[in-house]
Amino acid sequence: MSIITLDGNYGEGGGQIVRTALALSAVTGKPFEINDIRKGRSQPGLKAQHIHCIKILQQLCSADVEGMEQGSEYLRFIPGKIEAKEISFDVGTAGSIPLMLQSIVLPICLAGKKTKVSLKGGTDVKWSMSIDYFREVILPHYIKLAGIEVKLLGRGYYPAGGGNVEITARPKIKKKEFSNPWELINILRNIGEINITTQGKLIKIDGVSHASLSLENRKVAERQAAAAGTQLKKIGCPVNIRSEYSNSASIGSGMTLWASFSSDKEGKEIDTIIPIVIGSDMLGDKEISSEKIGENAASKLIEEINSGAPVDKHLADNMIPLLGIFGGKIKSSEITEHCKTNIYTTENFLDVKFRIGGNEIIAGLNNNDVKN
Repeated sequence: MSIITLDGNYGEGGGQIVRTALALSAVTGKPFEINDIRKGRSQPGLKAQHIHCIKILQQLCSADVEGMEQGSEYLRFIPGKIEAKEISFDVGTAGSIPLMLQSIVLPICLAGKKTKVSLKGGTDVKWSMSIDYFREVILPHYIKLAGIEVKLLGRGYYPAGGGNVEITARPKIKKKEFSNPWELINILRNIGEINITTQGKLIKIDGVSHASLSLENRKVAERQAAAAGTQLKKIGCPVNIRSEYSNSASIGSGMTLWASFSSDKEGKEIDTIIPIVIGSDMLGDKEISSEKIGENAASKLIEEINSGAPVDKHLADNMIPLLGIFGGKIKSSEITEHCKTNIYTTENFLDVKFRIGGNEIIAGLNNNDVKN
């Protein structure tokens, strides 16, 4: 099998190419190499977070790896078969668990048997989605592939991390149903396309406002939640934001909000197979009041709701590998550089062609012309 060569400086030129390539390589069995990884960054090459992703995928599919050193601008990854197993991995810092899950979730959903991965690191850190956003906004779109459970056993803030997350996947397509990756892909493509282009009726808004235990006396979580709730209740739908504290290794706080929509004509039911859910998250900052954090998180969500799109701008780039497998189209509030980078990477691994029309992303399978 020929090796796929990727330009690590393509698009946003960050670690997204590495994370997505690892996931799709494990699923398809296709080897790849990346040159010029993060070339335009102030500190080019692989960072510790990317090394952790590579090591986990290496364990999942017994891969041969070259270039797995911090600062390396080159990576070569030759996967074996994905094996269902239990893996535990401690980042040792506040390295983002949600970003590592970007690489892990698709392979474990397609491992053919129950797989469990335990991770220790950062659950709510800068330059990353929160663990709650991953769990409540991204993960529901994987229900076609597997039954998935994510347990948040402890939060980890910068700089010490120490958060603890367990993800367990029970694939719906069992090992006996396919003998190679492309048989599996063909089975998946018979399930049906993804079509998320209409927002539908807003049913409810949920959220979690969290902080380390040392901030409980100052009621940081409650103040964030109350400020967000005041903003969101103007919309006129039920709002439920819970407050919680955790005994974390570092002081921190944050909140995540998500809005659920109905796709049926009566506007009463939430589709669990093709969910319409958009979200926002915000980290606490010692220079910004808890009230302002709550207001900012609410404003971000309101902006996404008012866009009329059923997919928020951060969810869109996470949906690209799934669109590459199933085909179909989504409408996003914005097409980001991360999204375009994921399209480039996915087209290299899967028999799919993407097209962007306005804020719609259309994925045509089997190299057929993409049609509106």
